[in-house]
Amino acid sequence: MRRSLVTAGIAVTVLGLLAGCSAGGNDSADSGKTTLKVAALEGGYGRDMYTQVIKAYEASHPDIDVQLQISKSIEDEITPNMKAGRYPDVVVLGQGRKAALTETLVKDKALEDLTPVLKAKIPGEDKTVGDKLTKGIVGNLNTNPYGTDKTYLMPMYYAPTGLFYDKGLFAKKGWKVPSTWDEMFALGDTAKKQGIPLFTYPTAGYLDSYFFALLADVGGEQFYTDVMTYKQDVWKTDNAKKALDITARLLSYAAPSTVGYANEQDFTKNQQSILDDKALFMPNGTWIVGEMADAPRSDGFQWGLTPLPALTAGSKRYLTTSVESVWVPTAAEHKDAAEDFIAYLYSDEAAKIFAKSNAIQPIEGIASSLSGENAEFYKLYEDPSVSALVGGFASTAPVEGVDIKGTLFDSANSIISGDTTEAKWQSALNDASEKLRQAGD
Repeated sequence: MRRSLVTAGIAVTVLGLLAGCSAGGNDSADSGKTTLKVAALEGGYGRDMYTQVIKAYEASHPDIDVQLQISKSIEDEITPNMKAGRYPDVVVLGQGRKAALTETLVKDKALEDLTPVLKAKIPGEDKTVGDKLTKGIVGNLNTNPYGTDKTYLMPMYYAPTGLFYDKGLFAKKGWKVPSTWDEMFALGDTAKKQGIPLFTYPTAGYLDSYFFALLADVGGEQFYTDVMTYKQDVWKTDNAKKALDITARLLSYAAPSTVGYANEQDFTKNQQSILDDKALFMPNGTWIVGEMADAPRSDGFQWGLTPLPALTAGSKRYLTTSVESVWVPTAAEHKDAAEDFIAYLYSDEAAKIFAKSNAIQPIEGIASSLSGENAEFYKLYEDPSVSALVGGFASTAPVEGVDIKGTLFDSANSIISGDTTEAKWQSALNDASEKLRQAGD
């Protein structure tokens, strides 16, 4: 789903265009209603939750006709219309997608300032949006991309990401989930003798959750921030070398089929390898449970989630937190109605609907209402040795030919295939970071 960190590799499907849940449809202009156009990514949480939320919203807002446009490739559907001057009013789409539409609009300063939404009362409730949000979920580079106190992307769903595995297999084998990298690589050797690769990934884009946590694990939050804000020569540091050393070694244990399937058509085959016990660990987010709900699985399979191993026993570990966003284009026609609708998305009524599809919102206390696998996943935040990590690369003016995420994540394919070396990878990262640093000055 993603990512935010969310899914950089969902297969393209034909657009599903759903009229808002009222009978007016496209005739709403004739009925005197305001037509609010909402565009959303159909990710691992599905589409039904949106139609239900819209139906509930329209029931209390008879003057609004919400028209939903939802697709697994929503960027491809709305970009041509936006270029022609026809913008949706509300967009549910995070950063980290291959099309990078959200990032492009951030760079172009084409998003509406949504700071007032934080102070707005939620329709039908006494609390403001800001009152209900989890502390620390707003005010980072993910929500405030220009490093100011203004919020342009509201956090819609949040999910812990990390390494997913089959708890049933580990119990059957008597294996302990590694807590340090030494233990991880020792397990890799043990599993290799039994014909099971240690690691795979759906597509290289899913390595964002892995890398962000690793950078903080290796050098602390300050080093992570230095990388995200393109500090001069940050990729020449010992911490950067250490992170790439660990990654190159981990990739040497990758399932042979990983690179061949790491594309938008076949990525679920890499995910399936975890369900089939043909690989031990895979970086992903909690949406994977719903996304693979109907897939076959080995006997006794149980989803497990663990943070990345620590460098040394007992040291702090970070859990990259995927935050999917909702935003309003500056060119939207109905901004006031859009902000009211966004405020409603944080209501108790809407939150219950989203939660049924495992789309968990960053609302105070919501985790205590969860059950089953989700309860286990979100309980990781209660571990005092684990810290949530939110955010991503800082926005800069566009630099032609420079894609820092592609250089960092996609190069994993080339490391596995032998088409590049760790030294070349490090050099390319520093070159890209330096160009973006200069663009941000």
